[in-house]
Parts: sequence; structure tokens; C-alpha cells
Amino acid sequence: MAVWDDLVGQGRVTEQLAAAARDADAIVTAAAADRSAPRPAATPMGEPGAVETSSSTMTHAWLFTGPPGSGRSTAARAFAAALQCVSPDRALGGAPGCGFCDGCHTALVGTHADVDVIRTDLLSIGVKDTRELVRRAQMSPANGRWQVIVLEDADRLTEGAGNVLLKAVEEPAPRTVWLLCAPSIEDVLPTIRSRCRLLTLRTPPVDAVADLLMRRDGIEPALAASSARATQGHIGRARRLATDERARARRTTVLKLPLRIDDVGGCLKAAQELVDAAAEDAKQVAEEVDAKETEELRAALGAAAGTGGRMPRGTAGAMKELADRQKRRATRTQRDSLDLALTDLTGFYRDVLALQIGSSVAIANTEVQDALRRVAEGSTAESSLRRMEAVLACRDALDRNVAPLLAVEAMTMALRAG
Repeated sequence: MAVWDDLVGQGRVTEQLAAAARDADAIVTAAAADRSAPRPAATPMGEPGAVETSSSTMTHAWLFTGPPGSGRSTAARAFAAALQCVSPDRALGGAPGCGFCDGCHTALVGTHADVDVIRTDLLSIGVKDTRELVRRAQMSPANGRWQVIVLEDADRLTEGAGNVLLKAVEEPAPRTVWLLCAPSIEDVLPTIRSRCRLLTLRTPPVDAVADLLMRRDGIEPALAASSARATQGHIGRARRLATDERARARRTTVLKLPLRIDDVGGCLKAAQELVDAAAEDAKQVAEEVDAKETEELRAALGAAAGTGGRMPRGTAGAMKELADRQKRRATRTQRDSLDLALTDLTGFYRDVLALQIGSSVAIANTEVQDALRRVAEGSTAESSLRRMEAVLACRDALDRNVAPLLAVEAMTMALRAG
């Protein structure tokens, strides 16, 4: 399989990246074959003697944007793999990105020495972490063809971190390529996005996502189709829904909420249950990750066996820093879980609205069609729009750090009022 196989429904983007990978391969190959020749001035890529021309499709900084689930990070990692491709077929006219060679394989699985993939489960990426990233980006490739930095959460850079990154993007080291990912172009500092080549991904077709779940993850057809339809083409959410029974149970609970807000008591109870479910989700993630992280750090710091877990002197600061990081991650996970529930709730009212106006748009939540019809028959299209606006207002409130329970209670009261 080629590196592009998991990039679903993005034919135009795939073509552009494949063309850039071919140009990048030509740049490196020509430079390697002509290192002893006199060097002209540096090209825009910063590689002396490179063959880049004004028509080259390769550049040193890229910005991948698109709605959640469209495959931004998948596209960036596939491109990173293609840039490191060492398949002998390239010399015979084959395109880089075979998916099988050592360069492609190690880049895709995350073990390539010259491909750094940076993601965060915290609320933001700060100056300190960004400076370390920029420092690494100044290094020459260890054994690959390019030094590739994939920043999956460029939208979480603080303003100070963005300014630190700007210098590196303006004046990249030779053979360094930056691949930034963000939901939209507005989520990235104007000074950074103006120096990047923009690639915009679209929401993949539902059928294409279902096919990917069957082909890549071995999901049985009916479950793959229902998961892809329920998430409206969001690849990551569709996979989780198809592989995690608890995720399906939580979603079912969310979709029952519109039928449980007939009075104030019902609104407040539904809000509390929604927030508690998000907290439980965060706790589940913490249990899976925190203990392993803590044990690994303890071992790295030299915790001796047989001492009752006593740590060497001078290590308390590192342990506290890890605990603080885990606390921030739990906060982010809870907000992400709430946001996911609110997205499902928006989808419910979107289906209700489609029924009310007789739209030909396919219903996403087919498993609760009876509930959709009850709500559609008991309200108007205008009230459905107001309810969708109430859910969006709740998401905005959470982004502004409003206490989750207060934000969700306000939303459920607004949903009751219609």
C-alpha cells in the first residue's frame, strides 16, 4: 500500500503532495549527485545546488487545514513518509511514498530519526516547548533525506510560542520541512500562515470512511457504516465509535437528553449526568496513561527497589511537574469529551431540522429515529435552530473557561425553552 491509502476522500490534496514529494526527491537526488560541483547561491529551499525552480511544487513550510476528522495529521504524516521514501523504484520513475521501504515505514510508525511528530493533550503549547522544537529543527537530517517537523496542534500555540516558531519558519535550516496542522487558517498567526503553503482538506464522504474502517481496522460492514454515518465522516470519531463499546453507550445517553428536559429538574439532572460522563471519560484516560507515565519517570529518576518507593533527593520537582501536566491533561480530556457530546447533540437537532423542512439530507442518527420524529412533530424548525444555537453557545462558553456544569445547565435550560 502507498502512504496515501489512509488519506480518505482527498484526491486533490493527494495529487499536490505527491507532486511535491517528487520535486523534493529530485532536489535531494540532484544535490547528492553533484556535491563536488561549484555551488550557486542558495535556493529558496536553502539547499546549495538544489534543482528547485519557480515551478517547483516543494516548499519548506506547509499548513494543513480542514474540519475535525478530515485527516489533517494523516495527510501530514503521509507526506513526511513520502519525503523520506528510499524505494529503488524512484530511480525507475516511480513516485515517492511506496509505503514499504524503511524510510516510509519508520516515518509512518513514528520511529524515523528525522521525523518529529508533535501533538499535545494539554490546553496549549508554550514558549519553552516551542523553543526546544525549533532547536531540534536546526539540525541536519541524521540519516534521512529531510528533517521533517509535524506539528499536529498548531492552533494550540500561545502567542509567544507562535512568535518563537515564526523565526524558524521564516529562515528554515537547509533540508528542514515544517508541516503544521490546524482546523482553519484563522487558528494560526497571520505571520506564520503567510509563510506556509496552504492545503485545505474536506470532510470525507461517509461511504469512504466506512470502507476505511473495514479495510484498515477489520470492522464488520454494518457497524462501519453506522459509525461513519453517525459521525458524518469524522475518521477518528468513527473509528472510536466502531471499536469502543463504552463510546457507543455514552453517545446513546447523549442522544436521549432531548427527551429528558421537560422540566427544570430534568434539565439540571441531565446537565449533571453529561458533565459526570465527561469526567469519567477523563478518568478512564488517566488510568490508562498516568500510572505508566509515573512509573517510567520514577524508574528514569532512579527509584530504588525495596525502599518503599522512596525517590532519590532532588527528584521531587520532576515528579510534581509530571503531576501538574497530568492534571492539565485531565482538564483537556474532560473538555474534549464534553465537546464531543455537544457535537452529537448538534447532530441530533440537525436531523430534527431535516425532518421538519423535508430535506433530502441523509439522517445521521438512524438508531434514534423515533425520538427524532417525536421532537420534530412537537416543535418547529425555528425552535430547532434556536436549540442548535444554544449548543454552540455552550461550546463557546467552555472555550472561555466557563465552569462546565454552569455552561451545560444553561444549555439544557435553553433547550427546554426551545
